[in-house]
Amino acid sequence: MNQEMKNGNNTGAEAEGKLTAEEQSRMKELTEILNRASEAYYNKDTEIMSNFEYDKLYDELSELEKRTGIVLAGSPTVHVGYTAADELPKERHESPMLSLDKTKDRAALAEWLGDKEGLLSWKLDGLTVVLTYENGTLVKAVTRGNGEIGEVITDNAKVFKNLPVHIPCKEPLTLRGEAVIRYSDFEKINEELEAEAAASGNLSDVRYKNPRNLCSGSVRQLNNRITAKRRVRFYAFSLVKAGNLDFDNSRQKQMEFLQKQGFETVESVRVNAGNVAETVDGFESRIASNDLPSDGLVLTFDDITYGESLGTTAKFPRNSIAFKWADEIQETTLTEVEWSASRTGLINPVAVFEPVELEGTTVKRASVHNVSIVKELKLGIGDRITVYKANMIIPQIAENLTGSGTLEIPSKCPVCGQDTRIRQDNDTEVLVCTNPDCAAKKIKAFSLFVSRSAMNIDGLSEMTLEKLIAAGLIHNFADIYHLDVHRDVIEDMDGFGKKSCDKLLEAVERSRETTLSRVLCAVGIPGIGISGARILCANFDDDIDKIREADRETLSSVEGIGPVLAENIAGYFEDERTSSAFDALLTELRINREKKQDAPQILAGKTFVITGKVNHFANRDELKARILSLGGKAAGSVSAKTDYLINNDVTSTSSKNKKARELGIPILSEEDFLAMISGE
Repeated sequence: MNQEMKNGNNTGAEAEGKLTAEEQSRMKELTEILNRASEAYYNKDTEIMSNFEYDKLYDELSELEKRTGIVLAGSPTVHVGYTAADELPKERHESPMLSLDKTKDRAALAEWLGDKEGLLSWKLDGLTVVLTYENGTLVKAVTRGNGEIGEVITDNAKVFKNLPVHIPCKEPLTLRGEAVIRYSDFEKINEELEAEAAASGNLSDVRYKNPRNLCSGSVRQLNNRITAKRRVRFYAFSLVKAGNLDFDNSRQKQMEFLQKQGFETVESVRVNAGNVAETVDGFESRIASNDLPSDGLVLTFDDITYGESLGTTAKFPRNSIAFKWADEIQETTLTEVEWSASRTGLINPVAVFEPVELEGTTVKRASVHNVSIVKELKLGIGDRITVYKANMIIPQIAENLTGSGTLEIPSKCPVCGQDTRIRQDNDTEVLVCTNPDCAAKKIKAFSLFVSRSAMNIDGLSEMTLEKLIAAGLIHNFADIYHLDVHRDVIEDMDGFGKKSCDKLLEAVERSRETTLSRVLCAVGIPGIGISGARILCANFDDDIDKIREADRETLSSVEGIGPVLAENIAGYFEDERTSSAFDALLTELRINREKKQDAPQILAGKTFVITGKVNHFANRDELKARILSLGGKAAGSVSAKTDYLINNDVTSTSSKNKKARELGIPILSEEDFLAMISGE
């Protein structure tokens, strides 16, 4: 939900009529509904209504206030933002951070600019943060909060992926920007979560709902180690103070100055009344490919003095205005609702409707997300509905014009046919499969097991795994090593034959010869990948009994493991089901020690960070393994403890390269690294 407040600077003179009892009742109702939605969104990171529905109700309330000249206490058109949580220190901003007035009319932007020039930029959809630097060092970071009081998150800001903690400028500096999680990073985080959940048998829906909510929760963590794992990035959009520095009265030059200080800034284009509409079109054409979550554009006067001379309203600064694309809405008929079982046990509803054209493409499906939204929309087959693309990308149902409410929630899982149940997840109802052996839940676990870093079994794609599971040939990891007894069945499967079956069984047989670290990676202990598995094996002398018998304190004392992973490891072996499956698997394998004892420990005491693509190794994990085999350590982020950064693009301006240069850490290409370990 993007809560952008509209102009509520109304007076009684604008209202011709009196406030009726019906209007008063409706205003109270709308205020309560909207505030409840804002509370859920900002304080609990939960969406209880769609953006479309929120904007619709907000517009209705705003129109009532404008027509009657009355604004009720607590109206969301007066109060912006959210209440800061008590768990983090709170601090009052030097001046209130106001919301922006907005328009959906391109012509209005040209009229707003007049004869002035402005900067048009993405309006990023994350969490606004105010940064303060003194003598070139980050000393404070505060969230926007409710616009007047925010939360102090300085330690968390220091682990943002691209934020400099030291800058060349020694003048006191205050700037504002948006903390966001990129779509690509968001998908990686969810993929990792799903893999862990599937491997551990977790039935809950572990996927985060959207980048904005995840970013909000990540930025406001009490433990900044969690923040660091969430790949949060910061993009500056406003310079508030910069000592006595002069920028020729230009916002654009302020942004150029921030870039020179090492900040990434929100992409902006200089515009005037003659080309602003065309520039908006240019931004619009790139919405689908933009990796940064956005919910519109922001237009700001480049002339700083002129913009500040305009002052503010009670809620809006007059030097900037937001632009939101008008949603293209089409009416159609709901023909079906598909219930799709996920690999975590969640069964998601997908609406299928008669095809319509939206934003230049044909659309016939839209996710309905959960049971709560199905009930809220009162869906029924044959209902007339309106659909749109949220942020011009994601198809969604706007309204149900019929509202029959006749859709039946399935009582059986569409994959395994076993019972389903509706589970309450915070304020949301979701449908889950109750069968722990549901095939949909197993696929991700088996996919991890056969992957290259794990057991490395070629020929077992997810599609093939689905076929084998559906045929009842594999129920646990050990079953993979008995596929040979089902040769006749496999050869008769679609896409298989004798030759394909032979290759598959040969790959399975080869994988029996393996190492303990690969096995520990394969079985899906949450958070333990190949690097973590190798750390465990190195510290416990490749002895699985020592690992299983180690208590949480012993495990957490291992550098690179810590208390969270220690809990996951101990819990895995304490669970009778997973422990028994592990034992059964071990009987099928021939475990060899890692070939490292003969390698000279020439990298002992050295810590490496790897970034970018690798060319001489199969992947980064293989490069990490080489470092570990030579006595070195592999870390995930550059810090004062880092000895070398490995990046084939040594001249890159990436955040890791910048940090390495800032700390005086050598940046090596793979060739440099290979030369180092070969003694050349």
